[in-house]
Parts: sequence; structure tokens; C-alpha cells
Amino acid sequence: MNAEQIRLQEIVSQKQPWRKWGPYLSERQWGTVREDYGNDGNSWNYFTFEESHYRAYRWGEDGLAGQCDEKQHLCLCLALWNGADPVLKERLFGLTNSQGNHGEDVKEYYYYLDNTPTHSYQKFLYKYPQRRYPYQELLEVSRQRGYHDFEYELLDTGVFQDDRYFDVLVEYAKGGPEDLLMEISVTNRGPSAASLDVLPTLWFRNTWTPKEGASRPLIQTLSSRAMQATYAEGHSMRFEAEVEAQQLFTENETRGSGPFTKGAFHQRLIDGQQEAVNPRNLGTKAAFWSHLEIPAGHTHSLRFRLSREAGKKKLTFKDFQSTLASRKLEADEFYRSRLAPSLSEDQRNVARQALSGMLWSKQYYEYNLHTWLREHRAKYGEKWLLQGVRNRGWRHMVNRDIISMPDKWEYPWYAAWDLAFHTVSLAVVDLDFAKRQLHFMMREVYLHPNGQLPAYEWNFSDVNPPVHAWATLYVYFYEKNLTGKGDLDFLKAAFHKLLLNFTWWVNRKDRNGQNVFEGGFLGLDNIGVFDRSSPLPTGGFLEQADGTAWMCLFCQNMLEMSLELANLDENYIEMSTKFLEHFTWIAAAMDKMGDREDEMWDEQDGFFYDLLRLPNGESSRLRVRSMVGLLPFCAASTVDHSLVTRFSGERSRVAQRLDENPEMVANMHDPRTVGPHGRHLLSILDEKKLRRILVPLLDPDEFLSDFGIRSLSRYHQNHPFVMNVNGQEFRVDYAPAESTSGMFGGNSNWRGPIWFPVNILIVRALLSYHGYYGEEFKVECPTGSGNLMNLYEVAREISGRLSSIFLRNSRGQRPVFGGSRKFQDDPHWRDHMLFYEYFHGDNGAGLGASHQTGWTGLVAPLMNLFAHTSSQDFLERGRAAAAYRESEGRAKQ
Repeated sequence: MNAEQIRLQEIVSQKQPWRKWGPYLSERQWGTVREDYGNDGNSWNYFTFEESHYRAYRWGEDGLAGQCDEKQHLCLCLALWNGADPVLKERLFGLTNSQGNHGEDVKEYYYYLDNTPTHSYQKFLYKYPQRRYPYQELLEVSRQRGYHDFEYELLDTGVFQDDRYFDVLVEYAKGGPEDLLMEISVTNRGPSAASLDVLPTLWFRNTWTPKEGASRPLIQTLSSRAMQATYAEGHSMRFEAEVEAQQLFTENETRGSGPFTKGAFHQRLIDGQQEAVNPRNLGTKAAFWSHLEIPAGHTHSLRFRLSREAGKKKLTFKDFQSTLASRKLEADEFYRSRLAPSLSEDQRNVARQALSGMLWSKQYYEYNLHTWLREHRAKYGEKWLLQGVRNRGWRHMVNRDIISMPDKWEYPWYAAWDLAFHTVSLAVVDLDFAKRQLHFMMREVYLHPNGQLPAYEWNFSDVNPPVHAWATLYVYFYEKNLTGKGDLDFLKAAFHKLLLNFTWWVNRKDRNGQNVFEGGFLGLDNIGVFDRSSPLPTGGFLEQADGTAWMCLFCQNMLEMSLELANLDENYIEMSTKFLEHFTWIAAAMDKMGDREDEMWDEQDGFFYDLLRLPNGESSRLRVRSMVGLLPFCAASTVDHSLVTRFSGERSRVAQRLDENPEMVANMHDPRTVGPHGRHLLSILDEKKLRRILVPLLDPDEFLSDFGIRSLSRYHQNHPFVMNVNGQEFRVDYAPAESTSGMFGGNSNWRGPIWFPVNILIVRALLSYHGYYGEEFKVECPTGSGNLMNLYEVAREISGRLSSIFLRNSRGQRPVFGGSRKFQDDPHWRDHMLFYEYFHGDNGAGLGASHQTGWTGLVAPLMNLFAHTSSQDFLERGRAAAAYRESEGRAKQ
């Protein structure tokens, strides 16, 4: 067991709180719903970037390369000034949803290069221009561009010309749970000497202003190299510099509230106002200020230490270098233990940065809805006061946790279905944290009393795909395969909460009780002909192929959980029967007996479509070949026959039930049939339908890109779907890059790009089908190539294409960087990864949020999986897992 694994074990056993400090600061707190106290719901405009320099936040903090304690009481980050900028660089800049021509977009270059799950070693790189940062130019040029234009990027402004920039590398290492070493290394990449002001900044989040009579914390100087931060509760941390530096002090208060306020350091450095900082050297915000003159090509390093363990004693820097070096080596050792040895050096680099980005994207998230609504004067029961206030039905919510965020600048708030995918990657490095993340969303202070999972702070009542059961099952079996023992307490607790959520879906999203489901956009944003979250221009409603398929997968996952739990408590076996029956009824509703117009399966096209129900009772399929129609393919799971035979009585009852209702399985794969490898298959698709849907899935002229599976078929490039309603045209064209419409703010596009979350579900489904049919089942891949592959090989092929987005190709280029010569060729840029939100459907270039490691980090477990297994290994492992479950059940008896 390596050093990092020991630290993780000490967390679980509660011996040492190694996660006490971490990268839990947001990259952006301004512009969030939590900070919006306006009347129009425009969060971006209520608290702007410009105001963030001098206005105190209510619910959280942000900062560059930031760290904080687990309750975000004390915060540490980096501030910089190049002598030319109009503002002190304390946080990252980006455009708001209305300012960017493709929605919100961070306009900075920063990289999460390394991190361990206990944050014992962390590495962050920020590229800071030496020229004046072009804030106004970015705003003005972006304002002139439309949906069909490229985004105007920071490199386009010329601010990095001649390499006139600093590489600011921040490394953290832990000497103990509350002993944080910080090294800032500044390299001048430019052709001539340049100056830089560096201010590591320590401050307390303002928790005293909102609470009358609350105790106030304090930071005060101790010596020319040290300061002390005393919490309101009384304990202290000592912050010390290795060499003397000027100290600055102020209050974390809004400008105008007193003589010393949040923006004082900007006023002192940039405006030269010495009176802006507290001459008594105390306050709730402080910094060490170092002015550096750095020759061309040279690096200057500064060292600091923040520690509770030293108390008032002087901190030593004698062991600084050895501790930092040890933590680096331990991080290397940890990732060697987590990543397959057969991965190439480039693959390991990509995977490690993906997982490190996941760990950097943790954020302390606090949001007390009861308090927030009260502060909005939205009193319970007074309806007129509630109008226009967000989330007024979620008064029960009290969120105060470290949560994995999709992207700490563009999406600094959790999203339920994103989070489920995050846990798949997090499980590779920190199983305990992955399980905690799933547990949070199902706690009573998150889960609505009616059983709905919260979506995200913009509207907790939006409906996200029900993927938490799948993620829970994945994490459970991942741990079981890794350690030989599954966490049944975790599985049981999740099962009961998920049962509440399943009941919510059945009661709220099956409009007519016909086992077909709605849900709105369901995470796929602008994929539909219409905005699926708004009333249809045609009137009527949609029966959604994806919503219904999600519920099929939900049933399968709950059935699998029931069977697993029934090994130890046979009372759960009746629940497995319930979910099997529910699955078959839903599958039957998607493809009814006979060839009918009121079903989602189109026999002529061999594809699933949304069904439009009109007010006059007529119905028609919306023939858009998209991910909506591929998700029914993803609803596939296998169950080992050896497990089913343990419950022969229940098995007979199920068989009788299906015999009495043949329509339940008439057009789907019969779940009673045992495959050649001793498994039952739960799938909407029988073999004929499976083969038919694999044709467009693997067709380069439809869904199969060189870089994964597209969200919309390229067929629609020359054959757009067009529908006229009351003289208004609605259409879906193939758009492989950014959105070309304003739907959902114009900042998301599911009409052609490649998205990792649905791709991994396709890979999972292929492996499930392979587990049932085996190596004898082969298809053409790509379609029309004459090249036959079994479904494991198809899954591996798609995974390889997804991975190739980030890996250097034969020309030494990384597709993710598109045509950017700086990113592709410069040795100081080309190996630093950005894990974008989605990717160009034809060339693999990164699009959308640039740090959405959250679900794009799935590239790491994907590469790891296929480096560890072969087709035959996969089939054998299934049988071995079944044998283990059998022996576990026998031991109980």
C-alpha cells in the first residue's frame, strides 16, 4: 500500500482528516443564482465580474489556484499584477451568457496539472500576459459576432505575441492534514525582463455580516514574515513566508461599509492609495506582497506555509523542499497504482491530468434555501411574494458540502446527472469520495420530499436523466471487483432513496399512465425540433424516446440492485420482480404489437423517435436521427443465470406472468432466454432490431465520427428535418460545432458534436450485449467497410476514437486543440490538457466549457478499462463475479 492509499485509509477510519484542506474554492462566485438578490432573475447582471473586486459575497468565495478548509471559513489563493492591467488578477475573467456569442465562456488559460485525492500534492498552471489584459476588446469583438461565428479567444487578441507572458506554477504539498506548503514559481517566457507583483492572499469568508451578533475572525501580523489567522471559534492558523515580504491587511467587506474593504489591495497596488489598507496590520483579509523583476527565460520561486499544527511557533522551511519532493514522488507512485501499466506515456499523461482535473474541480457549495428565500422576502404561503423567485418549492434544501462540479468557472454549481458520471471517474482514485457524492444527492436536505432529485441551482425542478441508480451500481461493483467485497450498506441506503425517486418519475412523468415518459430537455438541451422544456407550438405533448429509455435503464439498475441485496435478504427478491415487470411494460409501450403510428419504433427506418401527440388525438413521429433514438439501445443489462436460479419460486411466477401477457415481450428481447454465456439479457431490442440500429450507429455518414459517436446523424447535413407550424419553420440541421441557435442561451449544442457521457453509455451497452451474445455476434465496423468485429471490439474501437481526441496523432497533433498552432506546437503548451464540454463532430476539436473535466474525465476510466481487459477476459469476469455472489449467498445460509 502506497503513502497516498494509507492517507485515504486514515480518512475512512477517521484517524486523520486529510481532506480538511483542498481546492474547494470556486473559480467564479459572481453571476451565480446564490448571489442573486435582484427582482428579474438575471443572475449574471445582478452580481457582475466588475463588482466582484469590491463587493463581498454572501454564499461562497472564489480565487485563483484557490484552497480553503472544508467549511470554507479560511481561504487562500494567488493574486497577481503585471503592472499594466486595470484590475488586480484575483480571479478568472470570462464573458457572461449574454456577452458571449456562444454563451458564457472563460477567457483565460489555466491548467489542472496534478492532484491526489487527499490533496497531499497539487499543481496548477496559470498563463498570465505581460501586456495589458484585453478585457474591453474581448467584450466588444464578441458582441459583434453571431451564432455562426467562431468565439473570439484570448490568443486571437495578440496579447501572447512574442511569448510575452508568465508561466505561474503553483504547487501545494501537505506536511499534515492542516499543514499546507505553497510554492509559487514564476517563469518569464518573454524575450526581455519583466516585472510581476505576487500576492498570496489569505482571508475569511464573510459569515459575520449576515448574522447579527456573530463572532468575527481576525488575521493579524506576527512578524515581518508571519501572520496569524484566528477563527471565530478561537483556534488559529499561522501563515508564513520564507523571506520577508510587505504585508497588506483589509476587511472582506463591501466597499462603502467601512474604511477598509474587499478591493483595498487593488487600490493600494494599482491606484497607489496607501490609506486603503489597514496600517494596524490586522483585518479579515491579508496578503504577502512581493515585487519581482524576472529576466527573460528565468524562474523565480516564492515559498509560503499555512499551518495549524505549529500554533504560534515559527514555521520552519528546512523540510519544505524535501516534503514537496516526497509528495511529488508519492503522487507518481499513487497514479502508477491506479493506471494500467500498458498505457503509453502520452495516454498516462492524459489520464492523470483528467483525474487531477476531477480532483481540482471539487468545490465547497453552500446554499440554504429557507434562508435565501426568506432574504428574498418570499414567505412561505404568501403566493404573491413568491412569484418570480427561483426554487421556491425547495425550501427544505440545506447544502453545505464539498461537491464535484462540472466546471468551476462555467458551471460552479452541481448538476445531478453530471455528478453521477463524475463518480465513475472519481472511483478510480477515491472510492470513498465517489460514494459520498452519490449519497449527498439522495440525502433529505437534497432530495425533494416528493422524491425528485435536484437538478441545479438555476432551476432545481428541471428534470435530469435518472442515472444515479446506474452510477450507484457501477461504483458498488467497481469496489467489489477491486476489493472482493461490496459495500452493501451503501447499496441498501441508495436503493431505498432511489425507490422514492423512481416513484416520483412514475407518478409525475408518465402523463397518461401508459408507461411512456416525458421530462423536457433531459440534459440534451437543444437536440429536439422544439424546446422540449416549453409548451409545444403545436399544442399537445411529446412522448420522449429518451425519457422512456432512461426509465428502462432505471428499472434494470434497480432490478440488479434488488438481486444483489437479495443474496443477503431475500425480501428484496419481490422488488426485482416488480422492476422486471415494469421494465417489460415500458419496453412494450415503446414498440407495440403490430406496425403502428403511435409507437416510438419506426420499422421502416429501424430507429426510435419522439412521438408528437396533437390535441386532436393524432400522433406522428418526429423523424430526427439523434441521440434521442440511440438511448433505447443503451438500456441494456445482463443478469447471470446462476443468480436467477437461486430464486426458483419467483422465477416461475415471472415466467407465468409473461406467458399470460405475451404482448409484454412480443417486440423485445425475451428476458427468459439464457444466452450462450449463461446470462439473461434485459433489452428493448431483440437481435433483429439490435443489428438494424447498429448500422446507422457505426456508419461514418451518420453517427460514427473518427472521434466517437455524434449526438446527431450527419445525414441531416444534406437532409435537415423541417416542420412548419402556423407559418413558422422549425428545423434541425447537422451542426458539428457550437450551437447555431439561441435555444438554451446558445451555449449548448447537441446537434452534431460528440459528448462523453452518452458515449460511455453506448460503450457500456455494447459490453452488455457482448456479455450476452459473445464473440460469435459480429457486425460491420465501420458500416460498409466489410470489417467484422464482435461487440467488445466495437466498444474498444469507439473508446479508442474518444481517446484519440486528446492523444498525439501520427502528425504529432492533438485533435482537441483544433487548428491552434500555439496549443499544438509550443512545448510550453502542447502537453497541457483541456477537457472540454463537448467536441466537434468531424474533427474532434474541443468546444464549450474548457474545464469540464467532470464528465469528459471519463476518458481516463475508458482508457484504463480497455488496457486491462480483452474480449475473452470480459466474458470470463462475468462468470467469476456470479460465482462470487453465489458463494456469498451460501455463506449466509
